[in-house]
Amino acid sequence: MVYHILGTQPPEPLMKPHQQQRHEGFGSLVARTGRQWRRAVDRRLQPFGLTEAMWLPLIHLARATAPTRQKDLAASLVLDGSSVVRLLDALETAHLIERHGETADRRAKTITLTALGMSIIDQVEAVSRQVRNTALAELSDDEIAIATRVLDRVCRNLIVAQETDA
Repeated sequence: MVYHILGTQPPEPLMKPHQQQRHEGFGSLVARTGRQWRRAVDRRLQPFGLTEAMWLPLIHLARATAPTRQKDLAASLVLDGSSVVRLLDALETAHLIERHGETADRRAKTITLTALGMSIIDQVEAVSRQVRNTALAELSDDEIAIATRVLDRVCRNLIVAQETDA
């Protein structure tokens, strides 16, 4: 009540040292886990001549329920438009995707996988399953469910914070 009257915020509750260490290390642990996961997939896909820059958008496209717009792919990959255009140029040159103009909006481009792109996706998905199985080995279903809920909540919190900042 006093804080409200004075127009100030109450001090943050004091954390025990081990709690503070966990909080401070959480973001870097999430980032490191993501990097190691992608590196593991990357290493196993090198024999196919695929890099993360190539296989990650291919997975997004293959898992989409409808042809994907360039801007939506950019958003899902958290890349700017010009980076996605260069990436899509390379994938199109490799005959892995096709871009089509939309009839309603000629500026908008949708992206679909070619037959070659689909065949490569089968290999990428197989490698992804192997890495996922290795990464989640010895974790119970309950542990995976808790981790999923926690990470989903963190993502939602960050989205809300980003929208609030904008």
